[in-house]
Amino acid sequence: MIIQELREKAVPEYREVTGAAVADYTKQLLQPPFTMEAAPMPSPVPAPIPVPVPPIVGPRILVYKQDPTIAELGVRAIFIPSPVLNGPTDARITTQLTGTTPVARNINGDFIFVPNSPEFDCAHTYAVVRETMTMYQRHNGGAPIPFAWNTGGNLDRLTVFPRSGAGANAFYSRTAKALKFLFFTPTGSSQQVFTCRSLDIVAHEAGHAILDGLKPGWLSAGNPPQTGGLHESFGDLTAIFLALSMPDLAEALVALTKANLHAKSFLPNLAEQFGQGLGMPFGLRNADNDLKLSQVSNEVHAISQVFTGGVYDVLADIYAHERIRQGATKSPTVILMEVADRLCKLLFDAIVKAPATGATYTDVVNQMLQISAAQGDPIIYRTFIRNRFAFREVVTSPTPFTEMLSGEMDLMNADYTGDGKTAKDVTNVKPADTSSASLRAVQDRSMCCGTMQLPEFQIIDKNKLTTKGDLGDDDILAAELTALKKAFK
Repeated sequence: MIIQELREKAVPEYREVTGAAVADYTKQLLQPPFTMEAAPMPSPVPAPIPVPVPPIVGPRILVYKQDPTIAELGVRAIFIPSPVLNGPTDARITTQLTGTTPVARNINGDFIFVPNSPEFDCAHTYAVVRETMTMYQRHNGGAPIPFAWNTGGNLDRLTVFPRSGAGANAFYSRTAKALKFLFFTPTGSSQQVFTCRSLDIVAHEAGHAILDGLKPGWLSAGNPPQTGGLHESFGDLTAIFLALSMPDLAEALVALTKANLHAKSFLPNLAEQFGQGLGMPFGLRNADNDLKLSQVSNEVHAISQVFTGGVYDVLADIYAHERIRQGATKSPTVILMEVADRLCKLLFDAIVKAPATGATYTDVVNQMLQISAAQGDPIIYRTFIRNRFAFREVVTSPTPFTEMLSGEMDLMNADYTGDGKTAKDVTNVKPADTSSASLRAVQDRSMCCGTMQLPEFQIIDKNKLTTKGDLGDDDILAAELTALKKAFK
């Protein structure tokens, strides 16, 4: 057979094939895969499996995760999942610091700078404002929340000034379309305090800007003290909810407090470094308080702590209930983040539905109760809301406080109403004291942040503020200019 094949294939014409030729061809035929001993094979090159990966849009930015004095949290990188240009600047926010901005991204598109440098302050402050806006935009169904001047196609940005000037304050200005953060040197110290480095302060002022877009009439001094208190409280609660939206902060808090929100921690203490610079031991304010309306003045920061404390108590109550209910299936950190997110949205929705001017604590509490019932929250949620604000002399309570004050609330029972089997799920409560000065007196803004001390929010007519749109110096001087026109006819 082999000889015949050689004659036909290897040699076209017939001729004698030598034994050497036969041996050579036989060897070729016995090459793999026919050989009993396989020769080495080259390693196969695997074909890549297509994986759907979305494009990476947005930078990492180095920020203080809480306050410069909270060493255990320190400085960490966060990811902003949207385009950010040199500045930092995006479609809603821009940053300005003479001699420093625009701050440029590095080769990886990130804003990573030495902490406390001018570049770091610009990037950090921008990032906290951006994260605050994003948090509320999510609660707004993903729709952007307009600034008070974003009407009639106006797309002007909010300008952030991280080092605006010397002073122990920070503020939001509608006329300047800006957030301005000051710096100061505390008495007896050589180290300056920069308000822009506190997540609490930046989130608080960003909260003023966001709430002014939602309720432009609320910043007017013509409102009752409680309306001013709502504005300041919204700023403080914004800082708390922003912290709890970050997994590393929520986890650190749970570990520090053993999941007890009333244990001492960084969360309820607001602007620690700033407060210590002013001689306060723990910070500017403490959200975990027991203040009642009868125990505070009509100064808007003082009265704001009553509402802030009520919401903080509700947060702690709901968290305790949900830990019992879901503790076997979820970690305490996950439960805390979910509870905080849900309560933040409830407060946001209640504020959106509250009156355009003259809003009171009772107005917002009733909206919270009604929205909570409509969306099917457990009845015990409304029990917590009613009890906590009734205890603080804000609203009346349909049930006595006996079980709440004795710590005997049935946290296992989602239908718990606070008074055994007789109480109903009440979603409309009345003010505890309709003659309270907090509902009638003139606002005292002597100790509040710089926002409410600006002339634009003290002098400009409430109706003008409510209308939205651009404001200018002529609006502040409107009454005087009108008088001059009459005098100079």
